[in-house]
Amino acid sequence: MSDLLDEIESFLMRQDMSPTRFGREFVGDPQFVFDLREGREPRRDTREKVIAAMAAFVPEAVAKPLRLGIAGLGTVGGALVGMLQTCADDLVRKHGRRIEVVAVAARSRSRQRGFDVSRYEWHDNPVDLAKSRNIDLFVELIGGEDGPAYAAVRAALEAGKPVVTANKALLAKHGVELAALAEQRGAYIGFEAAVAGGIPVIKTLREGLGAAKVTRVYGIMNGTCNYILTRMGNEGISFPDCLRDAQALGYAEADPTFDVGGFDTAHKLAILTALCFGCEIAADEIFVEGIESISQADIKVARDLGYKIKLLGIAQHNPDGIEQRVHPTLVPESSAIARVDHVLNAVSLETDHINELMLAGPGAGGSATAASVLADILDIARGHNVPPLGAPVAELTPYRRAPMRTHEGGYYIRLNIRDVPGALASVTTRLSEAGISLESVIQRPDVQVAAETGETGPTRTVILITHETMEASVRAALAKVTDDGFTSGAPQVIRIENF
Repeated sequence: MSDLLDEIESFLMRQDMSPTRFGREFVGDPQFVFDLREGREPRRDTREKVIAAMAAFVPEAVAKPLRLGIAGLGTVGGALVGMLQTCADDLVRKHGRRIEVVAVAARSRSRQRGFDVSRYEWHDNPVDLAKSRNIDLFVELIGGEDGPAYAAVRAALEAGKPVVTANKALLAKHGVELAALAEQRGAYIGFEAAVAGGIPVIKTLREGLGAAKVTRVYGIMNGTCNYILTRMGNEGISFPDCLRDAQALGYAEADPTFDVGGFDTAHKLAILTALCFGCEIAADEIFVEGIESISQADIKVARDLGYKIKLLGIAQHNPDGIEQRVHPTLVPESSAIARVDHVLNAVSLETDHINELMLAGPGAGGSATAASVLADILDIARGHNVPPLGAPVAELTPYRRAPMRTHEGGYYIRLNIRDVPGALASVTTRLSEAGISLESVIQRPDVQVAAETGETGPTRTVILITHETMEASVRAALAKVTDDGFTSGAPQVIRIENF
């Protein structure tokens, strides 16, 4: 194909326009399409018309830039501004519309951010920015489930402006309400960056699966927890020491409860559950356990048994409802999810048509998150619009929770048992009475865990691995074990998933 034909093909792709439309509306000669298809050089007069039409073509979208207002100029907001400045011309060439930041809002005007904020219209109040007639799209990067973030997003949607946000807490609490408001006002909410940072899982669920029906979604959705568990496994470091290192590196907040307690993962899982199963968001219905109680004994025994410990968010559709849970999980070292380490995230989708699809990549960080924010902005610039939660709000089913205690699988149980005659026999008897079969009983001096404060006599750390059983049976048996008085402290229970 000649250079001219290559140029025509490239031009049409950039403008997202069919050759027939371009030939009919702008060249005045739709017949050149046949030459294009056959790879032939157009006739001289047609060639001249095509060249002139391409040179004179100015899309309406380019003539009218998409004007952004960004609320929140922290790590992600700063990275987004930098990307838009650096890639401005490329974005016009690839997407046919100039994207400009025209106004911003943040806590401090004087803070050094690596770019000149005086170039932009400044708003102290993000709600004022959201209402401004000078912006076409509102980007919320403030954070928080309520307060200024919620008020500003509502204000933008009420004004009919599209919104892009990275705020999973906001969506977990108010997502259905905001999606309904967006539909009423003909607006759009993009939130790719709210779940798993730079991984395009939201777009995949809303647009990429076709008729495939998701039956289960699970994944590593918090980089802080994954970093801590990876270092504990690779370097033999305790949880408190790993947490301090994560805080020093900026991976964990001064108060890390939201991350290590599993709540960040729970917010993300609630959003994914709604998209996967077409139900309302129900963050308050999630069973949540964090990683604070994970010890080196747990890490070491898991490794010796061929497992790694990961904090997973898991949601699946059962006949009696939807089960959502966040907790530490033993996964086979040979599984794909076990190989996702450090601050990386991964989300796996099990469907009826394509079996299993895993998306993995950076789950946090300024550049990765800003790239997902920008992807949503570009969709809006192209006029893209789909229901925020994958289906109109009126079609979402009420959330029906499947009882967590019905979960069936293998279990890792760690107990501190008093070193007295009959103690271990009492424990195994209680498990047997509940119909629980043990795969192994592990007692080793190198996995001894200190007894609870106040315990005066000697104890032994005993680890039990069960065959597949019901969680209700495990919990009932351990309650009786505790009542018998042969153990010290609370049992450590970790579910085993053979992905």
